[in-house]
Amino acid sequence: MDGMARPDSARDRILDAFQQLLVTSGERSATLDAVAAAAGVSKGGLLYHFASKDALVEGLIGRVQAFVEADDERMRTAEEGTVDYVIRSSVDSGSPFDEALIAMSRLAQGSHEEARTALASFRARWEAAIAASVGDPAIARTIMLVSDGLYYNSTVLGARETRDTRDGAMDELIAVLSRLTPESGPAESSPH
Repeated sequence: MDGMARPDSARDRILDAFQQLLVTSGERSATLDAVAAAAGVSKGGLLYHFASKDALVEGLIGRVQAFVEADDERMRTAEEGTVDYVIRSSVDSGSPFDEALIAMSRLAQGSHEEARTALASFRARWEAAIAASVGDPAIARTIMLVSDGLYYNSTVLGARETRDTRDGAMDELIAVLSRLTPESGPAESSPH
């Protein structure tokens, strides 16, 4: 899942700091004071852009939403097809999108229902795109679960490259998944 370039503004630095604290230290460490210090702004400067921690959470959700929209477009128009794109992009590459998604996951694991709801919405969006591509909701769910497993291994286990994610292994995995959709053949076509 590719990242998008962001302009270097105080607001973005604050969101970057919040995101980084969530990823490296967890939600409890991501206090307003800690975020302001990490962003190199005063607490007043932070509060100018984000009036509360809830506003920071909303800002992070908005950032991830923008990444998801850009990723959705790449997925739907991928030359090798939706399934190929989804599987190959299901490994944490350390991109800004991955970091934002991991930070949001930390919030979802805590007390932030809005983060859980947003993550569920993003996942449903990806699964719907896969279903539109393969023509079968059950097969789409299977592909989504494979994608989840790849992402889990690369983020939780910290293994960006394993025997399961090297190019040859990914090619084999995509070939196996293409057998589930015989009408799309070995190189499933893009829905556009």
